[in-house]
Amino acid sequence: MISPELLEILCCPETKQPLREAGSAELDTVNGRIRAGSQNNAAGEPVKEILEAALITADGKRLYPVKQGIPVLLSDEALLMQAKRNP
Repeated sequence: MISPELLEILCCPETKQPLREAGSAELDTVNGRIRAGSQNNAAGEPVKEILEAALITADGKRLYPVKQGIPVLLSDEALLMQAKRNP
């Protein structure tokens, strides 16, 4: 997806944390919320497009979509990942 050389220099525009490719479990989780209509971006707008790929911050709190192989590293486009709740 993203070349290792490019991934090495990319960072979150908000937190400056390094980014990594989101795993399939992370994509499944966020895509489930998108399908349910419960996923907003950082600007508060509902996200309607299913993600095929994404980059996620090292702490796992912000996810940036990758569209047509291009990372969308705009703060307002980030998807804020919900904290996992204990049962």
